[in-house]
Amino acid sequence: MDTYRPAVGTPIEDLDTPCLLVDLDALEHNQSVIADTYRDTVCKMAPHVKNTKCPIIIHMQFRAGGTAESVCSAKVSEAEVMVGSGIRNILIANQVAAKGKIERLCSLAKRATMRVTIDNPRNVRALSEAATRHGVTIGVVIEVSVRESGGRGGVRRMAPGGLEQGVELAKLAESLPGIAFKGVMSHQSLPGKPDRETRFLDGPPLIQRCLDMKDAIEAAGIPVEVVSSGETFSYDIAPTMPGVTEVEGGTYMLMSHPFDYMTEFDIAGKVLGTVISTPRPGVAIGDVGSRGLVSMGALPQVDGMPGITVKELHEEHIILDMEAPARLEVGDQFLLTSGQQDFMTDRWDQHIAVRNGVVEAVWPILARGCYH
Repeated sequence: MDTYRPAVGTPIEDLDTPCLLVDLDALEHNQSVIADTYRDTVCKMAPHVKNTKCPIIIHMQFRAGGTAESVCSAKVSEAEVMVGSGIRNILIANQVAAKGKIERLCSLAKRATMRVTIDNPRNVRALSEAATRHGVTIGVVIEVSVRESGGRGGVRRMAPGGLEQGVELAKLAESLPGIAFKGVMSHQSLPGKPDRETRFLDGPPLIQRCLDMKDAIEAAGIPVEVVSSGETFSYDIAPTMPGVTEVEGGTYMLMSHPFDYMTEFDIAGKVLGTVISTPRPGVAIGDVGSRGLVSMGALPQVDGMPGITVKELHEEHIILDMEAPARLEVGDQFLLTSGQQDFMTDRWDQHIAVRNGVVEAVWPILARGCYH
């Protein structure tokens, strides 16, 4: 989206729309939940930067507490933005295999502690060769696939010989120059909107499969320093499981409505739009579309306006249904909560931070568009 930078002190009703807002009270509340949860735990939060793509917000979380002042990123390019913004401990929570990306990873390792996920011997050897040539050390963690089938990479814990495969990969990493074997990681999720009882019943067995890999590697005489397992849905589960050292949470910072079952968090990221047409009774057209939002199987929702729902999302506009007595007129503003907030964030150049209906800050989304 084109950059429009409002002045600090601008009331929300005077903002040019569409624009991406961050409710500061909600954001700070969400960060305080994490700080309180991890205050006295060995396990710490490693915020995932793909969700906010904003170093300022990450540094806010560091100051709030509950983190080890390390982050996760999805891509080398995101890591480059974070290192350039003063963050010095990063786990790239995906495999890095392309030659050019490995070169960039080694360049980052000259300025920061870099860890990357592995699941393949050939990839580990390529990382070793590049790291040795650059005179750096790359930390590696084995990704553990904790489900029988899934859409990610990783050593398949549930497949025959899965534990043995992980142990052999750890042995290889231990033997190679320029490589520091650090531990294991896993990603897991639960379908739908599980309540707390369901989360605490179904979440631990998934994390335990990652811990099983840790135990097998340690039984082979190789120390495991890092167990990175968990995310927003399991933020309060992971620190209760001995051995887990960090949680890769990110959704909790801005939130999205599919996660509204996590009632301890508030939705902080919202898109502000304006009604541009009311072509027929019960229908309003808004000035924000898929260029500023994304559905990903869940349409955005109208915030705080009972009876008004999203019918369709098009590239440049949104169609809202109005059930009487709810009514919107041309020129009225409305707020939308996203069905997928990290993709939403990637549509914008800046977060407009507001408190009590007034702009308090404007923060650049420096990691927007980091696809490589």
